[in-house]
Amino acid sequence: MAATIRNATPADIGGMFALMYELAEFEKLTHLFVATEDGLRDALFGARPSAEALVAEDGGKLVGYALFFHNFSTFLGRRGLYLEDLYVQPSQRGSGLGTALLRRLAALAVERGCGRFEWTVLDWNQPAIGFYEKMGATVLPDWRVVRMTGDALAQLAAPAEDHAG
Repeated sequence: MAATIRNATPADIGGMFALMYELAEFEKLTHLFVATEDGLRDALFGARPSAEALVAEDGGKLVGYALFFHNFSTFLGRRGLYLEDLYVQPSQRGSGLGTALLRRLAALAVERGCGRFEWTVLDWNQPAIGFYEKMGATVLPDWRVVRMTGDALAQLAAPAEDHAG
């Protein structure tokens, strides 16, 4: 593995944003990609950062990243580390970079006293599922992601009197 892993800096926003779009292409979800560089900058480095990131750099070029944040488990009574994105460019896959990023995040979770480290994976992404299981992760068969966006989110957020029929 020639790439180095480090904490993201504001100078990395453009490169990270390009990698985020590559991930959307890989997952065939570009139709859902509405993120902006300014939004990413604010999320990582704004007045109230909501996420953190590690980047992998090879020869001055970003070739991968991991974007993560803390969540909380009421059952454990401790915070956890949630990995939102892990992306390594195809040319770097098999180099150990994905493993190195996950190891760095696991160490960070332990250092911060997290009760767990978790993420989601698309059910069709068998190479990733196999990779995660080989590392000792468990893909939970009984859990499903529940998501609300757009009009449905706005409708639920509307005051109760707006829902009266």
